Amino acid sequence: MKNSTDQGFNQAYNAQAVVDQATLLVVGNRVTNHPNDKNETLPDLDAVPAAVGRPKAAAGDNGFYSAANIAGLEARAIEPYLATGREAHHKNWREYFAEQPTPPPADASPVVKMAYKLRTELGQAIYRLRKCTVEPVFGIIKETLGFRQFSLRGLAAVAGEWCLVCLAFNLKRLHVLTAN
Repeated sequence: MKNSTDQGFNQAYNAQAVVDQATLLVVGNRVTNHPNDKNETLPDLDAVPAAVGRPKAAAGDNGFYSAANIAGLEARAIEPYLATGREAHHKNWREYFAEQPTPPPADASPVVKMAYKLRTELGQAIYRLRKCTVEPVFGIIKETLGFRQFSLRGLAAVAGEWCLVCLAFNLKRLHVLTAN
């Protein structure tokens, strides 16, 4: 993948995880050598086994946004909630109490429609859940499990290693879920 600091190339991988909102279990995982996530949404969903089922909605950060991903999710009857830009970390009080925006016209661009959808109460609630669903999984894998880099090389080998890491996370998570 291209290195942003010296414009060279590094042997690096882009680890993907699809996480169940209710249990925080990794239900699908993949590794790619694509430097960004623009083309990863639909393959990520394809990584979820049919036995697990199909989600009703999918949320993703700005890296996953594209008109093609919106169309692909809608074609699969999955409601998309993909950020169209970077969200400010520190909003002022007026933004928290702002009235609901007016819906865009029917002929608005996909970006405008998605931006509106994410400003609605439902859109904000779903997008907020993304932050506390998938982000903690990566944080736990990095900090608690101590996984910060792949030991193997080659896409197939790294995909197997990532699968084992996700399995280790799921075993740890299942232990917590079944402790009661």
